[in-house]
Amino acid sequence: MDEKPYQLLGEVRDSWAMRPGDNKKVDSEYVRKGTCSIFAFVEPLGGRHHTSVREHRTVVDWAEEIKYMVDEMYPEAEKIILVMDNLNTHKPSSLYKALKPEEARRIIKKLEIHYTPKHGSWLDIAEIELNVMTR
Repeated sequence: MDEKPYQLLGEVRDSWAMRPGDNKKVDSEYVRKGTCSIFAFVEPLGGRHHTSVREHRTVVDWAEEIKYMVDEMYPEAEKIILVMDNLNTHKPSSLYKALKPEEARRIIKKLEIHYTPKHGSWLDIAEIELNVMTR
């Protein structure tokens, strides 16, 4: 699991092709249209992934995404191995801040959490997918 902030940009001028069959020309000037956070869950061996876009990157956003993963993506799973980085919101305590205590506990009991090394987030497959997607 990983998340990435993303800047939303708009064009100042329309893009165009100089001649039929040529590549589209894009002007480098842009208008900033705000930001968002992209959340990604990747299960490489199972061939599954889920991405969602949220306006913010808060404790509540992360907790709702984890709840979705547990309840919608893997409702039958007894244990979910969750690999993610050490971002300040990526903690079991965030579930307690965002959800009722019994709901947070139910979700935590299904999770086996592993954090990537502090300076080794390149090990995070979801981060790799987000980087490819946002290029």
